[in-house]
Amino acid sequence: MRHIKTFNAISDKGLDRFSTDKYEVSEGIDAADAILLRSHVLQVSELNEEVLAVARAGAGVNNIPLEDCNKRGIVVFNTPGANANSVKELVLTSLLVSARDVVGGMSYLGSLKGDLNSNELEELVEKNKKLFKGYELKGKVLGVIGLGAIGSAVARTGLDMGMTVTGYDPALSVEAAWRVPSEVERKNTMIDLFTDADFISLHVPLLEETRGLVDAAILKNAKPGLVILNFAREPIVDNQAMMKAIQEGVVRKYVSDFPVTELLNNDAVVFTPHLGASTVEAEENCAEMAVDQLIEFLETGNIVNSVNFPSVSMGRRVGSRLAVVNKNVPGMLGQITSLLASKAANVADLTNKSRAELAYNLIDIEQKPDDELLFNLRSLENVMSVRVITL
Repeated sequence: MRHIKTFNAISDKGLDRFSTDKYEVSEGIDAADAILLRSHVLQVSELNEEVLAVARAGAGVNNIPLEDCNKRGIVVFNTPGANANSVKELVLTSLLVSARDVVGGMSYLGSLKGDLNSNELEELVEKNKKLFKGYELKGKVLGVIGLGAIGSAVARTGLDMGMTVTGYDPALSVEAAWRVPSEVERKNTMIDLFTDADFISLHVPLLEETRGLVDAAILKNAKPGLVILNFAREPIVDNQAMMKAIQEGVVRKYVSDFPVTELLNNDAVVFTPHLGASTVEAEENCAEMAVDQLIEFLETGNIVNSVNFPSVSMGRRVGSRLAVVNKNVPGMLGQITSLLASKAANVADLTNKSRAELAYNLIDIEQKPDDELLFNLRSLENVMSVRVITL
């Protein structure tokens, strides 16, 4: 029986994928094999000694103490792309709302007295509709910063709306590049993108290098009247620089899913209350993906969509599988296989991969490892954990 500790309300559609005869799933578990969460800010004290993995039902992992997980060899999963459609649709809504003052028009009508007759209402509507005049998206330039699962979907939506779409992503992977529509003009720098964009949509992860990415230095290159959409993370935008850009007329509208006090009640700012992935479908998709990744890891040792470990996939074989985590230093694989040879353990299959300071090994052996072999493996310097998986 494996034990899964949950934080937040995880969709039942995901939790139901845990077989009840193999898994105990509860918020009250202390000695968890894995942790499953959404937005809960995980504390180091909540990482019990037995925990092997943490899965976030969402893309960002800034609520997980990643450095401490690395030190302990804990695999951290996320669910990239599971909420892409949900965020894309909210970005589309925001593009339309920022181009057409629908919100202002609705608020105006809501402020009118209910005792107006039909002629008076019609007269007021015709007289004041010019206050809410907007413009069309067709022909405007949409710049997308970050062309992953969400960014590429937003780019496609912009093209479908008749917009010219430009993109910038210095860390674009080969896999992600295949998703980017060929009609998107790739920019070499953010400055190039800011220079001619009418709208800019942000879709980069929150890392040290992206914190304050949109600051005063980059905003001075913006085309006057720019609309910026932030459905990535709040700290990616320097709020003080944004306020100044609004005051100077450089930014006409700032739409963000991350309300901050200094920009509240600003007529040029539209906030939504963290609605990016707040749809039934997105929550279900994220939960299902996170659960599937945990099951795959716990039952086979394979790793998919980890933010700190390499991707590893090795087919099933009879016998026992050793999952060994070690620091990524030279000579470790040789030490491990030497110990196996000393116990006459026949290796049927093996894979060894590394990522930054961590290395991960899956080793299939034909017999069940004895306690002495496991003790010796765990006693090796730089070995962080050894797990036996019966296939």
